Amino acid sequence: MDTEKDNRVCPVELAGGLDNKIRRFLQNPKRILKPYIKDGMTVLDFGCGPGFFTIEIAKILDGNGKVIAADLQDGMLEKVKNKIKGTQLEQIIHLHKCESDKIGVTEKVDFILCFYVIHEVPDKKRLFEEFNLLLKPNGKILIIEPNFHVSKNAFSDMLGVMENSGLKVIEKPKSFMNRAVLAGNK
Repeated sequence: MDTEKDNRVCPVELAGGLDNKIRRFLQNPKRILKPYIKDGMTVLDFGCGPGFFTIEIAKILDGNGKVIAADLQDGMLEKVKNKIKGTQLEQIIHLHKCESDKIGVTEKVDFILCFYVIHEVPDKKRLFEEFNLLLKPNGKILIIEPNFHVSKNAFSDMLGVMENSGLKVIEKPKSFMNRAVLAGNK
């Protein structure tokens, strides 16, 4: 059952803790994402925060693809904007402000990354339905949630909501101190 505490969004003031050397060592974006992202893809980094994964996704695409960095908070998008300003990454990273109750992206995507964000969303059913509409055929979603915020039962409940929304579990990749699932269209 969702509570207000479970759905609290990480504030912009804590963004520095989301992008540091220790995290890069423990949650290396390239190692996590390389198996899933290929040249030419359009990738949605949902809940991109300060761009920890966004920038690495763009580097993996190597100029041949597009990253939609989507976040609810202007401050997080501003951090990404400042990081890519004046670089070639500006050409592939597109910033998108979500609304409180929907993502609002209309472009179809090949891959969606949801890292430490699903537990912050109050209406998971609506979110997964929107993901299902956004995904191209054979599109994939990688969801990684922290063990310290999301219990095994809560993660299992989330997977049930996801599957009832038209998505299916493809695999459950191992992720240190996290719960993870790779999902796709049914």
